Amino acid sequence: MAGTLRTLLYLVATVRLLPEVTLTQHRAGQPTDSTNMGGGLQEPEAPEVMFELLWAGLELDITGQLKIRDEELASTRPGRRLRLLLQQLVPRDLEGAEQRLQQFQDLREGPPLSPADLQQLLLTGLSCIYWLHAASEAEERGRWVHVFTLLTQEVLWDLCKGFCPQGQPPSLGP
Repeated sequence: MAGTLRTLLYLVATVRLLPEVTLTQHRAGQPTDSTNMGGGLQEPEAPEVMFELLWAGLELDITGQLKIRDEELASTRPGRRLRLLLQQLVPRDLEGAEQRLQQFQDLREGPPLSPADLQQLLLTGLSCIYWLHAASEAEERGRWVHVFTLLTQEVLWDLCKGFCPQGQPPSLGP
């Protein structure tokens, strides 16, 4: 699981490299706009900064909100931006994660996801890992594993668009 977490963190940091990334939710066919998040958030942070923020660790609070553990890092401008992303893009429960998964599965046949949608997909997968570890019942843990696996499959599916043989989805292996 640690290797999967590192891979997901690298993917999140990589997405932050893309110049078109904005910090708003984006729906296919709609222009991206950061006005509803206070504007001025369109310039991405350097990937090593985002990676450091994520690597410092996140924690789930009692409301189901992911927060950066390191208060000093959280108080920086990149930390505040990540907090906004986590508050606005990450589902706070299993049903929300399943709904978000369904939205991404519905977009599978279209063009590659926008950078904002890919960022949302990656952060949703990251949140699943934290919820998985917080789950106390085996059935709930199983559902989180299932959603995380399908979200990871969606990341691979999207990254494979235009490169994989037609009709053959990428595989996570055994």
